[in-house]
Amino acid sequence: VQLVESGGGLVQAGGSLRLSCAASGSIFGTNDMGWYRQAPGKQRELVATITNRHRTNYGDSVKGRFTISRDNAKNTVYLQMNSLSPEDTAVYYCRYRQDPDDYWGQGSQVTVSS
Repeated sequence: VQLVESGGGLVQAGGSLRLSCAASGSIFGTNDMGWYRQAPGKQRELVATITNRHRTNYGDSVKGRFTISRDNAKNTVYLQMNSLSPEDTAVYYCRYRQDPDDYWGQGSQVTVSS
């Protein structure tokens, strides 16, 4: 499975960005896709995940501001990020899991200026 991310960049505090991650390869059955992020000097943390049946899970720091969605026909997951703050600055990684396999994207930089 290959994951191609897009949509990162620089935005001012209070602004919005939308990340996309397209998966290709052997995609079938029960799986989940999601986003994780890693800021400099910090551990990678959960942002949000969504199953192929659209069940979602969010990290506490993004609840109410970020929305994850997916288009199963396109094997693509999206992350709509609103009300961004400098604390959201990080590299955002797309993840695809289909037990026992686990794949990560290359990472997209999101920088929020104050």
